[in-house]
Amino acid sequence: MRPRGTERERGAGTVLALGLGLLLIAACAAVLTLAQALSSAAKAASAADLAALAAADAERGLRSGNPCELAGTVASLNGAGIASCEVEVAGRTVRVVVQVTTGAPWGPAIGRARAGPPP
Repeated sequence: MRPRGTERERGAGTVLALGLGLLLIAACAAVLTLAQALSSAAKAASAADLAALAAADAERGLRSGNPCELAGTVASLNGAGIASCEVEVAGRTVRVVVQVTTGAPWGPAIGRARAGPPP
């Protein structure tokens, strides 16, 4: 025979465990989404740096070819797409902006870099 009033308590632990499990799954999904964003941002920054350095070498005559075309090639080899490329004639400096698609709802990761000869 059960003590009086315990019939109302049946299944409360199961509901609590399910709620905590869903909370844990949501937290893991948030952490994985943040990790994906950080990884894409690092990839975009690295691709932008390499593309800007290659374009600056072409601008200085150390490599043959058009600086912005070379930047686009290097960016695509690093998994990024070139968003903009600008060559400053006065300082022979190259500014590059690249994008890496993330598949996330907030859009692509953007990487910016500038390269040129030392002052």
